[in-house]
Amino acid sequence: MTTPPPRPCRGLSRREMLRVGALTPLGFGLTDVLQARAGAAPKGRARSVILLFMWGGPSHLDTWDPKPAAPLEVRGAFESIATTVPGLRIGEHFPRLAARAHQYAVVRSMTHTDPAHLSPVHHLMTGRVAPRPNSDSDGASRGDAPCLGAVVHKLAPATGAMPSAVTLPWAVSHPSAPGGTAPGQNGGWLGSGTDPFLVTGNPNLESFAVAGLSSPGDVSPHRLRSRAELSRHLDRTGGSGAGFTGLQGKALDLLLAPAVSTAFDLSREPAQVRDKYGRHPHGQSCLLARRLVEAGTRLVTVNWPDDGRAFWDTHGDNFPSLKTRLMPPADAAFAALLDDLTARGLLDETLVVWVGEFGRTPRVENGGRQHWPRCYSAVLAGGGVRGGAVYGASDRIGADPASNPVSPADLTATVYHALGIDPATEIQDPTGRPWRVADGTPVQQLFS
Repeated sequence: MTTPPPRPCRGLSRREMLRVGALTPLGFGLTDVLQARAGAAPKGRARSVILLFMWGGPSHLDTWDPKPAAPLEVRGAFESIATTVPGLRIGEHFPRLAARAHQYAVVRSMTHTDPAHLSPVHHLMTGRVAPRPNSDSDGASRGDAPCLGAVVHKLAPATGAMPSAVTLPWAVSHPSAPGGTAPGQNGGWLGSGTDPFLVTGNPNLESFAVAGLSSPGDVSPHRLRSRAELSRHLDRTGGSGAGFTGLQGKALDLLLAPAVSTAFDLSREPAQVRDKYGRHPHGQSCLLARRLVEAGTRLVTVNWPDDGRAFWDTHGDNFPSLKTRLMPPADAAFAALLDDLTARGLLDETLVVWVGEFGRTPRVENGGRQHWPRCYSAVLAGGGVRGGAVYGASDRIGADPASNPVSPADLTATVYHALGIDPATEIQDPTGRPWRVADGTPVQQLFS
């Protein structure tokens, strides 16, 4: 019996070769495809996450995905600039971030179909399409799916007294949306005990203080400790009002831990550090986020502040708004955060995500760009993400993904993956029905 000749190596398929060709110039190589084929997906290694949510919907064409060869009505008024990564160009009003492109990955193929403001927040923050999609009429409710912070609190809470999840400097809402506050920002059906700790106010003001971190003057620390212990006992034994006392216990723990009030105290930062982040609400919010993850908080959501000027929702004055009030503070704060985390040895264990709820229309209309969920960009850095990379691509005018589409739920699943939480993990709602923590699939190719 003759031995058959050795089977030749199949090699890479045309699809795999195209994928390699698309990714190699910006940081992904042949080994990534081979590793994915072998099933050895790289693991995230984040201890904490800072989610920079650009409320209003930034224009991807003027920030992370410029189209310099497109017609003027598409490419707009801005130039693109080179970065530290060969072949990667971004909007000209991100000069600091251009100098740090080797530290982050750009996803240029974010996509969904919901043009409203409120309901896409639920999709991103929970990893699940809102109960009523395409709607600005339904605000936050206890029927929402649990947000990222609530799931982290349940499955991978912070140790010690620091809150597991913090949202600042407000919970986003839109003045033109009948529903008001966007859904998907709290514990939803997991209950108020899993809500992120909400910090409101302008951290750039000297008078800024976090409510709930100072005890009444007539209550001694001994009495506070006694109340905290009683609260924990009732919560353990299921006594009357256990859920409420559990919340009280969390609040009392915050009051009794000096490290907590210290973490929230921006006055402890040197003036030059505060200046580098930018003396504006967003810059100081990013600095506060760094202090919180350094102290042990696992997830901090930094929402673009309530600026009274429509946030990133640039319907009519896209280019002046981006040039003066939006891109410069975003550029300074994100760049300073990357530098600060790197200097403190925290970037490798802290995932930073920069994203909005959608992009803007490819063509300029009356000086502005309108809502465009079909294609937009997100940026990820740290936490095991391979820097200097681009994942996915948009078409020639930024209207649709040309490769590797990524949904908001996929991005949420990617955050869980980075934290070591399997997105397929199931938790039960009050009726006992099991739900995955996210409906998406993590983009594992982003991780080294």
